[in-house]
Amino acid sequence: MRIAAIVPAAGRGERLGHGSPKALVRVGAVTLVAHAVAAMLRAGAETVVVAAPHDAIDDVRRHVPRAIVVPGGADRRASVLAALTAIPADVDVVLVHDAARPFAPDDMIQRVVTALAAGASAVIPVVPLADTVKRVDASAVVVETIDRSALRAVQTPQGFRRDVLAEAHAIQSGDVTDDAGLVEAMGVKVLTVEGDQRAFKVTTPWDLTVAELQWKRGEQ
Repeated sequence: MRIAAIVPAAGRGERLGHGSPKALVRVGAVTLVAHAVAAMLRAGAETVVVAAPHDAIDDVRRHVPRAIVVPGGADRRASVLAALTAIPADVDVVLVHDAARPFAPDDMIQRVVTALAAGASAVIPVVPLADTVKRVDASAVVVETIDRSALRAVQTPQGFRRDVLAEAHAIQSGDVTDDAGLVEAMGVKVLTVEGDQRAFKVTTPWDLTVAELQWKRGEQ
């Protein structure tokens, strides 16, 4: 089974408060995107990074010399389609991994790959919700408390049969944040595997502080 990975890395990271593109923010001495790509390469995946058009593409290339870097489109859907065209035709399955998740553990990635090898069309790593979840109305008043026992938070890499991912992005419109959601809309079953708290997404300054601590403690 030949594996490729797509790493969308076009986020601007306003909530991080950095002037540089989010993918180029450093954890330790290494950029977020370089951490993410390293994890995909360890999994044996030929990796394509999608950078924002006309924005720091050369900078991204310098940080991920072993990956292919392509300009993205107007939204995530267009960017994933652009990356798919750069992947060799004989690739069987594709992982899609957020550049802002620098520390996805190797064993978690392998769970996704193993499920794909066993015949799943789409696989996502998930973790249970720790907090109580409430639904509120437009006035910020609680409407109901939701049973969280069947709820899961979704992480990446998400894995797909290549033809399934390509079709999902080709037939949908508008921006998306979750590739598996497009596949679900096609009626394809999405299998879940155990995720890992270390694969959290760096979005805020607090997340970045936690990632720095994780890096220093060697828990990536």
